Amino acid sequence: MTKDLAHEPELRRYVLRLDGQVACVLDYRELGDTVAFVRTFTNPPYRGSGLAAELVRFAVDDVEERTQLRIVPSCWYVDQWFDRHPDRRHLLDPRTA
Repeated sequence: MTKDLAHEPELRRYVLRLDGQVACVLDYRELGDTVAFVRTFTNPPYRGSGLAAELVRFAVDDVEERTQLRIVPSCWYVDQWFDRHPDRRHLLDPRTA
């Protein structure tokens, strides 16, 4: 099975594909000096396999490496991801952390 993680800035999203099929999506909005992760969705056949966590990690790594933006976890899943990864909380916007 081929796994592909990608940033699609024209669609304001990160995507994880398995064998070319969209398995998981993380939508975002840039707002000034922040990026809000607003929605994480995993297609039903792929749920429960850790793909959303993998995609969030990819997106967080990308924001950290590519920008100076701080993250606003507007999506409940992203908020829980940061709770499970306190070592990454320094990337959160302090107004929302």
